[in-house]
Amino acid sequence: MAKRSLLLVVLCVAGLVLGAQTALSADAGSMSVQVKQSPVRTAPSFMARIIATLQYGDRVNVVSARGTWTQVFMATDGLKGWVHSSALTRKKIVLKAGAADVNKTATSDELALAGKGFNKQVEGEFRNKNRDLDFARIDKMEKVTVAQDDIRAFLKEGAVSPQGGVQ
Repeated sequence: MAKRSLLLVVLCVAGLVLGAQTALSADAGSMSVQVKQSPVRTAPSFMARIIATLQYGDRVNVVSARGTWTQVFMATDGLKGWVHSSALTRKKIVLKAGAADVNKTATSDELALAGKGFNKQVEGEFRNKNRDLDFARIDKMEKVTVAQDDIRAFLKEGAVSPQGGVQ
């Protein structure tokens, strides 16, 4: 009888442990985008081809990880690709207003900054306390974008092969 009781206790504990691990892995399987926008790439490399772009607050399912990269599955369009891990958080980001209301009242810049506790009021207070700082160059740099084709041409011309390769 003691052996049966011991076996029953072991099986119950094992079931609880496995159940807890399953619940944890299911919960850890999804993440939110914590930056304004994040490219989804074909490989874990900044030079890999971009196949989609995620927006602040988008939810993705984690497939695997490699170094500082996370492979994700986007249920909305059925795509799988790689996102730099710094763009993701385990925290669930929830936007209160409906998508149509958000688009009318806030830009994607404002949403991303608000999610980090930064808004026009905070920026205004900072500018007032630091009147000698010139933000014109920073504002200009934020608007610079480089096309992926231009990056590829630059790498090819310079015979540069980035870690992780170009795909």
